[in-house]
Amino acid sequence: MRIIDLSSAIDGGAWEVDGIRHEVLTPADGARHMAEGMLRNHGIEFDIADLPDGELLSLDTLTLTTHTGTHVDAPSHYGTKTAYGIPRDIDQLPLDWFIGPGVVLDLTDTGVGTIGADRLRRAFDDIGHCPRAGDIVLLHTGADQLAGTPEYFTEFAGLDGEATNLLLDLGVRLIGTDGFGLDAPFTHMLSEFRRSGDHSVLWPAHFAGRQREYCQIERLCNLGALPAPTGFTVHALPVKIVGAGAGWTRAVALLD
Repeated sequence: MRIIDLSSAIDGGAWEVDGIRHEVLTPADGARHMAEGMLRNHGIEFDIADLPDGELLSLDTLTLTTHTGTHVDAPSHYGTKTAYGIPRDIDQLPLDWFIGPGVVLDLTDTGVGTIGADRLRRAFDDIGHCPRAGDIVLLHTGADQLAGTPEYFTEFAGLDGEATNLLLDLGVRLIGTDGFGLDAPFTHMLSEFRRSGDHSVLWPAHFAGRQREYCQIERLCNLGALPAPTGFTVHALPVKIVGAGAGWTRAVALLD
């Protein structure tokens, strides 16, 4: 079995809108921390020289949002009021939503802005496959090439409402993108709203989740490494965070 990593890294040294704080307690620091704790809490003295190389264990502490790096958005992220009842958090969703046949659509020609339903239909025709219930659809826009830069958060393409609903109509419950988000960039949506006064251009992909329950995988990468548009299985199990609207995932594609 061949495994293709589709996940972007959580990197404290990369540029992020919300920032990441990554604090490292080294193995040497861990030894001193343990010795000090034993003396303070239990009155027991421990000489760290008795440890191999004077080291114990390392410990990483991270401060970041659940939308940093490759992650899955849960229905509760989209709003509190839905057409189907109380929206579920990331820990409440069925695991079989996150394992299934993958379909990657080449949308690298779309540039910055909005991807419409007609463009998706052409992509279906290009690969000779129309997504169906249980498929996990991945949008290859090429935006991951900008990951780690400010432009990654402003220069990508996202689905409009009609395109999102087209996939949901086909029975797709998990849609992934290598862009920062499944919607178009905020500046693009705002420009369209100011021009048209049409509220439906504001976060249509996310807000579609208020009408029908579905999930998104955002900030994927390496979709261009998939050797064919179908014939692989996606695994994107989200971290089980109680009450959270999203969870980090190590998304991969499995090929026989």
